[in-house]
Amino acid sequence: MPPVFAHGALRLYILALLESGPRHGYELIRALSDRFGGTYSPSAGTIYPRLGKLEEEGLVATESEGRRTKYSITPAGLAELESRREELAGVEENISASVRRLADQLRADISNNIRGLRADLAATAEAVRSSARSADTVRSPDTVRSADIAPSANTKAHDPASPAARPANQRMLKEAEMLVQAFRDDLRIELRLHTSRNELTPLALETVRTVLDQARSSIRNSLQS
Repeated sequence: MPPVFAHGALRLYILALLESGPRHGYELIRALSDRFGGTYSPSAGTIYPRLGKLEEEGLVATESEGRRTKYSITPAGLAELESRREELAGVEENISASVRRLADQLRADISNNIRGLRADLAATAEAVRSSARSADTVRSPDTVRSADIAPSANTKAHDPASPAARPANQRMLKEAEMLVQAFRDDLRIELRLHTSRNELTPLALETVRTVLDQARSSIRNSLQS
């Protein structure tokens, strides 16, 4: 995967984040993660060495708060940031491109995982069918005679409590859970991409809440029918 930040770009972006006010290191990490819509989160090993370097250069000052350290931009840091506004605009454009690239990659990974799970479910279902066919083939005459007075195999297969129904039931449960998870992951990506560029309006939030409530109600009604 191409690097998220070009050489020196993260250093400049940290100064831009500190322009709005002092922050702890973990707050900078969270701000960067939010900016990328959750598709990228820098490690402490990425952020803190750069903060230390900025402090050495006099661009950032530190203040201890118990066991934590708060970082703030200095007048020299503001001067450097002001002189590199055009470069910062380019960094913002690159971040937007990185967010789109990472989101596309995440969607592809989700799709691949879904295909793999579906293949596994299909293989499991085929194994169950093969096992059932083998069992039918080797049934003894006594077993065949008892079928005349016992519930049919088809009746048992439709009984959710019968062992014959359990593999198919589990297969459908896994597929339903897979669909719910894929929906959740895809919608989270869309929300984070949107909020990385725009405000999430109260109307949009209410739409999400209403539609999800309706979907939940419809699914529950279907399960109870």
